[in-house]
Amino acid sequence: MAKKSFFVEHYKKCWEFLCESRWYVVFALGIFGITFLIGFAYPVFFREEIFGFLAGMVEALNGKSVVELIAYIFLNNLKAGFLAIVLGVTVGIFPFVIAIVNGYLVGFVAREAVAQEGIVVLWQLAPHGIFELPAILLSIGIGLRLGSQVVGGLWLVACGKNGGIKKKLKYNFVEGLRFFVFVILPLLLVAGIIEGILIGVLG
Repeated sequence: MAKKSFFVEHYKKCWEFLCESRWYVVFALGIFGITFLIGFAYPVFFREEIFGFLAGMVEALNGKSVVELIAYIFLNNLKAGFLAIVLGVTVGIFPFVIAIVNGYLVGFVAREAVAQEGIVVLWQLAPHGIFELPAILLSIGIGLRLGSQVVGGLWLVACGKNGGIKKKLKYNFVEGLRFFVFVILPLLLVAGIIEGILIGVLG
C-alpha cells in the first residue's frame, strides 16, 4: 500500500506540473512541427551533414544484438532528454535549438524515405517515434519553461526585485527532474525496446 501511495503521489505531482507546463510543450510541438514541414518540403539544407550523421548512426548500430540496440537507443535518447531539461537554464536556447534540429531532421528523413519507398513508408516509420517523440517534446517543453523562469528571474533582478526567484527556479528544476524520472524515462525505455526490436529483428 505504501509503495502504491508513493507512486500515486509522484505521478499526481507530475500531472500537476505537466498542466502548468502545457503551453511550453505546445510551443515545443509548434516549433517541431514547423521545422518538420520545412525539412519535408525543402530538404535542401545541410544535406551532406545529415547524410554523414545518418551514415555514422547506421555504422554505430551495425552488428549490435537486440539488447545492445535497445541499450544504445535508450541511453542516447535519455541523454538528449536530460540535457533538453537541464540545459534549459541557458535561457531556453538549448531546448529551442533541439526542437529545431529534431524537427528538421525528422522531416528530412521522412521526405527521403517517401522519395525512395513511397508514402506508405511513413506508417512503417511511425512505431519508431510513437513514444520517443512525445518524450523528447515533453523534455524540450520543460526545458523551455525552466529557461523562461531564468529570463524572468534575470529581468526581476535587473529591476531590483528578486523576491522568490530562487524558490521558483528550484521548484521548476526539482519538478522537471521528477517528471523526467517518472514520465520521460519510462517513455524512452519503451521507445528503446520497440526501436531495438524493429531494427534488430525486422531490419
